[in-house]
Amino acid sequence: QVQLVESGGGLVQAGGSLRLSCAASGRTFSSSNMGWFRQTPGKEREFVAAISWTTNTYYADSVKGRFTISRDNAKNTVYLQMNSLKPEDTAVYYCNKNPPQKDYWGQGTQVTVSS
Repeated sequence: QVQLVESGGGLVQAGGSLRLSCAASGRTFSSSNMGWFRQTPGKEREFVAAISWTTNTYYADSVKGRFTISRDNAKNTVYLQMNSLKPEDTAVYYCNKNPPQKDYWGQGTQVTVSS
């Protein structure tokens, strides 16, 4: 069983940066493909970025070139570095395995980008 806790969200002006962290418990983290997802009110949760256990990375077109996903297996942590933030990036951000698993959704962390 894996438990995931997101942190690092906040309020930032357009063009600014934030780094999100996802701390995972459980012994299978290093062999798990992980992802970041986001959701705004009234919309479906959407894929943002993923990193495989071999550190291959994948991004949604909307964040490509601005966001970077990384992992530190020694710390059981996945990161999402977000640069050049836009108001449309405002959402609650979640991490999960990739593909996501129902039982692993955490509370998420709110990111708000002001214009």
